[in-house]
Amino acid sequence: MRNDELKELTKAEDEIMQILWKIEKGFVKEIIENLPEPKPAYNTVSTIVRILEKKGFVHYNAYGKTHQYFPVVSKGEYSDFYLKKFIRNYFKGSFKDMVSFFTKKNDMNINEIDKLLSTLDDLKEDNKNE
Repeated sequence: MRNDELKELTKAEDEIMQILWKIEKGFVKEIIENLPEPKPAYNTVSTIVRILEKKGFVHYNAYGKTHQYFPVVSKGEYSDFYLKKFIRNYFKGSFKDMVSFFTKKNDMNINEIDKLLSTLDDLKEDNKNE
């Protein structure tokens, strides 16, 4: 699925996707087992999974009347989509402004800033080589 086709997940949908990305595939019962207490009702999780299927995030293998669900959108794809939307909505599309904001808000020390700059340099080199 292309990033421009993705839709933002609700908090509940994101929670289910985090589990499916972790376990890679599972029946509703297995998804529920991985959720924190208090566990939601089976029908609630089943409904959310069906919504995720309609949104194109999951697909399933049918075994009689039961379905085993698996992600068709990777965590990386969704993270990329979400981060780009976040930067666009909160930092006018400027990655530099976002990094500056988080650097100031998190009181980063010199070593952390150095590591960040090194990572950015590595990414810049990777992009040049592609």
